[in-house]
Amino acid sequence: MNGRRGAVRGARGLPALVALGTLLAGCGIRATEVPTDFGPAPSRVRCSLAEPEVSTQAGRELPMRVFLLCGSSLVAVDRTVRVPDGAADARRVLVAQGLLDEVSKQPSGAEREAGYTTRVRVGTTVAGPRPGDPEDTLRLSVAPGSLSPTGLAQVVCTFSDSAAAEGDGSVILGGPEDGPPRRYACTDEVRSHPGDAEPPSSEATGS
Repeated sequence: MNGRRGAVRGARGLPALVALGTLLAGCGIRATEVPTDFGPAPSRVRCSLAEPEVSTQAGRELPMRVFLLCGSSLVAVDRTVRVPDGAADARRVLVAQGLLDEVSKQPSGAEREAGYTTRVRVGTTVAGPRPGDPEDTLRLSVAPGSLSPTGLAQVVCTFSDSAAAEGDGSVILGGPEDGPPRRYACTDEVRSHPGDAEPPSSEATGS
């Protein structure tokens, strides 16, 4: 008789135990606690920016992109470049100069935290073609060959993605010397491995 009563009491108590277990699970409480420590969450995903890093300049601004180095690849970053009104040829050089200024300046704190750097020299300037150059030539204040392969890749890819490039995306670059300019291309290989070799180029002909 006593065994039967105990069985009845056990059966009556079973729903209560199930309900209690469900309540504890719903509250996130486990019967056995196992300590875990995965460390602090990363503050920012590498090569990923929460918001576009744009400059704040007065005047007419156009959204453009520059290529910065992150890890071993070139990654496009949003910028705005001030472009005054004027003749198309003059504006093209001004666009190129604005892009050079952006790609050569030190990345912002958020960009550095995300792993961005630049290999383009601060203070690099650009001018238009000289007599005998192809009309779309951009002459840098330093010889393109004197730049590091990564720095040259940054310049070429930044120009090729803008109004500073020719219709096919190629870029004609020269230096301060009288030597002939060359036509450079920004390829997938250049963007993926900018430090391996200079961007592919060929002699620029035509005027």
